[in-house]
Amino acid sequence: MIGPHAFHVIAGFILAALLVVCGFMFGPEAEGEEVEPISSGSLIAYLFGALLIVLNSFHADPAMITFGLLVAGSLLVAWRAPAATAAIGAAALFVFVVFAEWAVRGNPDMLVLPGGPLPGIGPSATDGSVSLHLTAAAIFAGMFGVTGFLAQHRFTSAATTMQWAAAATFTPLALLVALYARIAQLDRSIPFAILAVLLAAAFAAATEYLSRREDRPGHSASIALFATGTLAALALALTFALEKGWLTIALALVSLGTAWISLQRPIAFLRTLAAILAGIVVLRIGYEPRIVGDAVGTTPIFNWLLWGYGIPAASFWAASVFLRRNGDDPPLRAVESAAILFTVLLAFMEIRHAVNQGDVYRNSAGLTEVALQVCTALAMAIGLERLRIRTASIVHNIGAVLLTVFAGLAAVFGLMLLETPILWPINVGGSFINLLLLLLGYALPAVLALLLSYAVAGRRPAAYGNTLAAGALILALTYVSFEIRRLYHGPVLSHGPTTGAEQYTYSIAWLAFGVVLLGIGIVVGSQRARMASAAVIALTIVKAFVIDMSQLTGVYRALSFMCLGVVLVAIGWFYQRILFRRQAAPPPVAGVG
Repeated sequence: MIGPHAFHVIAGFILAALLVVCGFMFGPEAEGEEVEPISSGSLIAYLFGALLIVLNSFHADPAMITFGLLVAGSLLVAWRAPAATAAIGAAALFVFVVFAEWAVRGNPDMLVLPGGPLPGIGPSATDGSVSLHLTAAAIFAGMFGVTGFLAQHRFTSAATTMQWAAAATFTPLALLVALYARIAQLDRSIPFAILAVLLAAAFAAATEYLSRREDRPGHSASIALFATGTLAALALALTFALEKGWLTIALALVSLGTAWISLQRPIAFLRTLAAILAGIVVLRIGYEPRIVGDAVGTTPIFNWLLWGYGIPAASFWAASVFLRRNGDDPPLRAVESAAILFTVLLAFMEIRHAVNQGDVYRNSAGLTEVALQVCTALAMAIGLERLRIRTASIVHNIGAVLLTVFAGLAAVFGLMLLETPILWPINVGGSFINLLLLLLGYALPAVLALLLSYAVAGRRPAAYGNTLAAGALILALTYVSFEIRRLYHGPVLSHGPTTGAEQYTYSIAWLAFGVVLLGIGIVVGSQRARMASAAVIALTIVKAFVIDMSQLTGVYRALSFMCLGVVLVAIGWFYQRILFRRQAAPPPVAGVG
């Protein structure tokens, strides 16, 4: 029977309000607007009892009415006596528990085990009616929303106004989610999306009105809570109305909108909220990197990855621009990190999608994919190096270093070891238009690494730039060598013996490469190019004495050493001319006095 229990909690609640709550009727004197634990706790105890009656009676109508009366009584008492303000938060939480339990009980498939539904779980004849819960939800949302907003005028204590504002925003949102789960069963629902938009409009109006009032204790926090409610309601509207990848895009755009609003209304929490939304989107792609699952499509570039990663990336970059105008802080850095992450993932996922015919989960990575990723990482590292000069952002700084490290590791272990065509039977294609050049295996990474070394010159330690330049030299020399091997061995470089003519061609090509580097170093005055030339020629000398002398015979051995000697003599002559040109002119002869 519900009646005796309902009478008990109602009578106890009334007695507690009359005799215990400070400053209400016959209770002790209140000390300003200070929240008093016993005053709030006495009301919370009877609210909890009413909650248990509702849950154990399967939301019977008398139990719901009793619970509603006690919630309304809590708002009334807290309105008159700030000492009981903590009961407002408990009432809001208990309202959510009631409706959340009703939503789960009405959808037993949420709690189904492989053997079937749990005993006692599921709709029954004693379940509360949908119409009663809809009416109750509307009443609860209105009570908490209106009183929470009006309380911003009535009270002056920061702790009190914040608790009223929190209840005013949390309760309508929580009720909307519970009703959506029960009635729409987590499926797409335009009516619920419309309700969420209306709720967002109400919160936005409250935010705008409070922003125009004079500043009071806790005023900024209350405004932030209503602004948060606005954006949360918009996010729910998008969740209710959209499917699959559109929700990811929508949340990223909400993060951008939050950053823009933080410029118009400088509320500190809005910056944090923009970062939180960015974090939610990042977690979303961790759950399903393809954004829309199997529906991602097979068309290279123009598929769902472009929209699912590209639009959030653009949103986060724009949001970081807005946030940077008001300073560099953790929320800005979080949004900047999300912008870099989505940009990198967009490029890498599109590469993987194109190379693997749409299967981004393929458990392999060939030379083409690794080469494209190395080039992309180096190009983005160059962009971040240029960007960090203007922004001085630690995120752009670390992002540039991480991309450079990734490119270096991928080049060493991917291009040079695991996917190198010299060790594995990889068909590289035509003589010059092939994987080594067109698909950017070694030539373009060498150019990009060299450009990156110049981008960091004077802004990072010299060893950092020199390491990049050395990597560029190694990649360029590897490209020259692989092109020669392609001419002698055909499209599969790992097949066939190395002939004397091929060894001789290597020596001549390396010498020519070293001479070209020397010429560039002399023309542009680059010491780095001259040092690279010296390294290549030294390597050629070692090859001549270690390999050519033992493997070449006859005319190839003679030509190899003759060419090496001619080049060394020519280099000596060039260096002498350079030294002579740099000699200081003789001092002028003093005139006769």
